[in-house]
Amino acid sequence: MIQKLQNIKQILKEEQGIGVVEVILILVVLIGLVIIFKSQLTSLVQTIFAKITSESAGI
Repeated sequence: MIQKLQNIKQILKEEQGIGVVEVILILVVLIGLVIIFKSQLTSLVQTIFAKITSESAGI
């Protein structure tokens, strides 16, 4: 029983969350996706706002 608790404590110490490198890699991937799909994202946002504007006028 004591050995199991020590193993759990050791695992928790080794897995201390997301490191700085992982966060930087995730940000790089997200920025890359935004750059690649910039025109599609822009048109999507414009379409959404146009629909919101047109439907809010009907209220």
